Amino acid sequence: MTYQTLTLTRSDGVAVLTLNRPSAANTINDVLAREFMRAAIECDDADDIRAVVLTGAPPMFCLGGDLKSFVGAGDALKSKLKEITADLHAGISRLTRMNAPVIAAVNGIAAGAGFSLVMAADLAIAAQSASFVMAYTNAGLAPDGSSTFFMPRRLGDRRARELMLTNRTLSANDALDWGVVNQVVPDAQLMETAMTLARRLAAGPTRAYGAVKSLLNGSFENGLETQMELEARAIADMSATDDGREGVAAFIGKRKPQFTGR
Repeated sequence: MTYQTLTLTRSDGVAVLTLNRPSAANTINDVLAREFMRAAIECDDADDIRAVVLTGAPPMFCLGGDLKSFVGAGDALKSKLKEITADLHAGISRLTRMNAPVIAAVNGIAAGAGFSLVMAADLAIAAQSASFVMAYTNAGLAPDGSSTFFMPRRLGDRRARELMLTNRTLSANDALDWGVVNQVVPDAQLMETAMTLARRLAAGPTRAYGAVKSLLNGSFENGLETQMELEARAIADMSATDDGREGVAAFIGKRKPQFTGR
């Protein structure tokens, strides 16, 4: 599929989804939101995609919503935002619920919906120059992009409220300390580090990774017994997969497993 506002490349089981509006700081307008949703579906439906790296065309990761296009919408903005968020949220849902892990490779500024996308990713690596700010209320707006779901779960309620109400800016090192990202690397090493991790995950047991994602995403809503029942079902289901059988056999045979994602 051909895209106007993003690129999607695939190799060695890894898809790299790059927000590609550098002249507009990779801000999200109606076209990008729609294409993001379609790219997420493409990743979800492709059996050969076993890890996804999400990044932005330099020098920014994503500065959030395209406020200039919002102003241009005039009185139709309310309806336009419902359309944009519907597409953006559908894309986030697909990436969150797909088996393949999603790694955010954060270059430059991640603001507003850009910060939300980082929080929705399974893992995040930041360039040393990266920074993070919610910024929504600075524009008199409310957060979107799944941030009110993932941020309290990843960071805790107090920190989520501070970021959303005060619009505190986090440096890359702050983000590491707060648990926003898993790792900070020199700018020149960002994509190499992200791709190395993505390739390692792409060679792993993809369906088991999907089970991990599903179990963790629901863990705050369920009681203990419900969560343990879901765990029991998941481990039993994984034992019947090709990768489950291979993993057990490799462990017993004291060899490296050869996972296929099935």
